[in-house]
Amino acid sequence: FGSMGNMFIWIALFEMVGWIGLSQTLQGSGREPGDFGWGKQFMGKTQAEIDTMKLKELTNGRAAMLAFAGVVTQSVLYDKGFPYF
Repeated sequence: FGSMGNMFIWIALFEMVGWIGLSQTLQGSGREPGDFGWGKQFMGKTQAEIDTMKLKELTNGRAAMLAFAGVVTQSVLYDKGFPYF
């Protein structure tokens, strides 16, 4: 297969896992989108702690998207690829 075949197999496996989660959510299993049951011990015990951790995760994801947008913008404006210096 080569490296592209290996990459295709891994992406296909991730898509299958995602489809299982999506179908469970659509069938009314009661689980939240994106909740695969990993890392529950880091969420906290009370509802307030759980809400705080969810907000931290959203903020972290949004900061990562802004950072990636900055990298792409810098790459386009200065016509340089990686490493951007």
